[in-house]
Amino acid sequence: MAHDEIVDHHSALARNALSGQRITRLRAGETVLDLGSGGGIDVSLSAREVGPHGAVFGMDASPALVALAQRNAEQAGVHNVQFLHGTIEAIPLPGHTVDVVVSNCVISLSGDKAAVPAEAFRVLRPGGRFWVRDVVTVRVPDERARRRTEQRVGCAAGSLTVQEYRDLLVAAGFVAVTITLTADHGDGVHSAVVQAVKPAIGPGLEIRPMREGDAAEVLAIYQAGLDTGQASFETTAPDWEGFTASRLPHLRYVATDSDSGEVLGWVAASAVSSRPVYAGVVEHSIYVHPGCQAHGIGRTLLAAFIAASEDAGVWTIQSGVFPENAASLALHQGLGFRVVGTRERIGCHRGLWRDVLMIERRSTLTGA
Repeated sequence: MAHDEIVDHHSALARNALSGQRITRLRAGETVLDLGSGGGIDVSLSAREVGPHGAVFGMDASPALVALAQRNAEQAGVHNVQFLHGTIEAIPLPGHTVDVVVSNCVISLSGDKAAVPAEAFRVLRPGGRFWVRDVVTVRVPDERARRRTEQRVGCAAGSLTVQEYRDLLVAAGFVAVTITLTADHGDGVHSAVVQAVKPAIGPGLEIRPMREGDAAEVLAIYQAGLDTGQASFETTAPDWEGFTASRLPHLRYVATDSDSGEVLGWVAASAVSSRPVYAGVVEHSIYVHPGCQAHGIGRTLLAAFIAASEDAGVWTIQSGVFPENAASLALHQGLGFRVVGTRERIGCHRGLWRDVLMIERRSTLTGA
């Protein structure tokens, strides 16, 4: 066989091991990226699904396979495709370019697996989907078991555990993460369908995990909210050290301007108790820049937080709202929160004794 044929033959073996049934439900007009597209078979199938108003990028690290895929597409008469030479750890596309990222038994082969979901998140538009087939393990296999499975499957050498895969997707910013085991290859190794979503938000905006570099903007928005007198009993935002120490290291998100990177809102969670029985109960805070409160940012940010909290096993989100803060109450009730009680005259704020409405949202997925 020629080199192209050998590599593509290996890709075919991987597809067979992963029960090559297509998992994507592509829509007309969508833009799709296939990571590790090999000879371009899946690219051509996707191109037909998205139709003439859609487009599909196929990307592979092998120049020979890129050329082979291009020839195959031309012979098949498929024109709404483009093949790129590049690595899955550094995708040669600008941000917010595609609606769906797909791949078949490729990510498990990466030497920098954290970079792959981060790059997929970058190139996806808000609301975009990550839909791949890969090989995962239900436990960390010993080296002998890994070698046995590699001989049978062909792409199991660097496979992640289910939890490791989930953690990388969440760290990149994805929500609604599901990993469905399919074929059992023995020794704790399975084929799997891995699905996740980039949080949806309006044009020109993005929701992503909060970073240390966001500190100044996050605290400025926090202070602006406190200055209204309707957000909290607190009157002064803490320093970053105090802010981060009082909140969980995960379940922190910001809404940003896609072009400037400016933070326009944030949401974060705190544990309500160290007792194991309350492990799935958190208290949250959400603040939006005062100049952006009519743009729907709060709603999409809170929706993303809810999805991420359910991924993290949270079954109850709770908080307190002043009765006078009608906008916050409406926002939360619109996303499934309910008022469970009123703490009357619970604290003195700026010389006034104030009531607090206790609100909570119970998950219909976790702990149901």
